[in-house]
Amino acid sequence: MILPIVGYGHSVLRKKTQNITKDYPDLKQLTENMFETMYKANGVGLAAPQVNLPISVLVIDTDVFKENYPEGEGWKIAMINPEVLETAGKEWAFEEGCLSVPGIHEEVMRPSDVKVRYYDVDFNEHEQWLTGIRARVFQHEYDHLQGKVFVERLSNIKRAFLKRKLKDIEQNKVRTDYKMIK
Repeated sequence: MILPIVGYGHSVLRKKTQNITKDYPDLKQLTENMFETMYKANGVGLAAPQVNLPISVLVIDTDVFKENYPEGEGWKIAMINPEVLETAGKEWAFEEGCLSVPGIHEEVMRPSDVKVRYYDVDFNEHEQWLTGIRARVFQHEYDHLQGKVFVERLSNIKRAFLKRKLKDIEQNKVRTDYKMIK
């Protein structure tokens, strides 16, 4: 089922999410719906707050990047209650976009490596280092779980330049190929 995506300015995008337990109702169906929604909107990641749920769940599929970033090939994952344990490596710039902030793409600096702990949909615990594009997309989606949107990582000057576009998104004055709610 395709879920509506909340736009920039919605209060759920500003709040830190809550961890869930293994008895969260219909968790597997939720992650399937999130993947379906993400694919329909041509995204590579989607966090639960973006579908108006204040819980710590995200989905990622970086296969689209495999030509330029081989580590992205075949990486489709749902993460429950993820945590960042450590970051490492040199920060690098990459042009990010966001389904909740349609039409805006800007370079964002992030560490190249991140050590994470999370649960899969069967509530098996995992701990691993993510590198390159995997680390990049994870950190973008993880920010959503922390109540942050990528534009908050931009300089004040950049945000001022984008003010009108952001206001249009807040007022639902943008066209998308997917259903948005404000």
